[in-house]
Amino acid sequence: MAINELRSITTFIKAAELGSLRKAAADLGISPQAASKALAQLETHLDVRLFHRTTRVMSLTDAGQRLFEDVRPAVTGMHRALQSAKSARDEFAGPLRITGPRTTFQPILWRLVDEFCDMHPGIQPDVLLDDRIGNWVEDRVDVGFRLGPSPHEGVIARRLFPVQLPICGAPSYFAKHGVPESLADLATHRCSAYRHPSTGKVLPWRVKIDGQAADQPVAPTICSNDELFELQAVLAGKVLAQLAGVTAAPFIRSGKLIPILVDHMPDYASYFVYFGSRSSQPVRARAFIDLAVQRLADNPEYVLNPSELLGKVGRPGRA
Repeated sequence: MAINELRSITTFIKAAELGSLRKAAADLGISPQAASKALAQLETHLDVRLFHRTTRVMSLTDAGQRLFEDVRPAVTGMHRALQSAKSARDEFAGPLRITGPRTTFQPILWRLVDEFCDMHPGIQPDVLLDDRIGNWVEDRVDVGFRLGPSPHEGVIARRLFPVQLPICGAPSYFAKHGVPESLADLATHRCSAYRHPSTGKVLPWRVKIDGQAADQPVAPTICSNDELFELQAVLAGKVLAQLAGVTAAPFIRSGKLIPILVDHMPDYASYFVYFGSRSSQPVRARAFIDLAVQRLADNPEYVLNPSELLGKVGRPGRA
């Protein structure tokens, strides 16, 4: 239904209910001239007179009475449905659909969702974790988290924190196999490589050489498509691995892992939270976004500082 027809019918119903076109205009928040034009358009469109009019009184014709009885229930129901949809936007309780990467981000997102649900028990989180780049519109996503820029147009992004990729090993590994002093030395060491769960490809390590990002191929002793499995292999002293900083950070801080070749750690990317227009979002989605930014933006818990990256195995940062 075109918007002019909807306005014309709404004006007609309101005028019939109030018995006055001027009162109908005031009730609808439009000018008397606009109300008169809307009613005239409807009568012209139907080619029928809907009201008997005098200077003081207007009353429905027979055709107008039939139209009023036929359309009033439908239009009233439609306005009720529209009001209900508008109210739903402002309701705090209800479903909240969230998507994010499976790798690395699971524990971070769980803590965030858990806190938000404790604050607002009526929230029903629906969380989709997937390393692939999905279609957030088709998946009906309210809030999305992603590493790097979004491929979708029309979404708003807020940066959260940088992703570090330190090369790490356990003290027991270095005691047995020694410490690589350069990227070239990695060829003689036991390394782990990550197999992308969506593509199946074994990913090279990402490093920085002369200030530029570069791929560092490794001959993997162990390959896995699961970051936690890879982490266990490193903690056991079996291999070296390039881990996400958020995963490695607590173990580096406790001394269970030691970062090496830190001069070659790349300035890789950052995590972002993505969402659509805030004006049309449910209030629960806006509140969750605000909490995500408050808890995650440049949070030092997820970013290793220079002294933490220095490590305890001499000076392994040389090329």
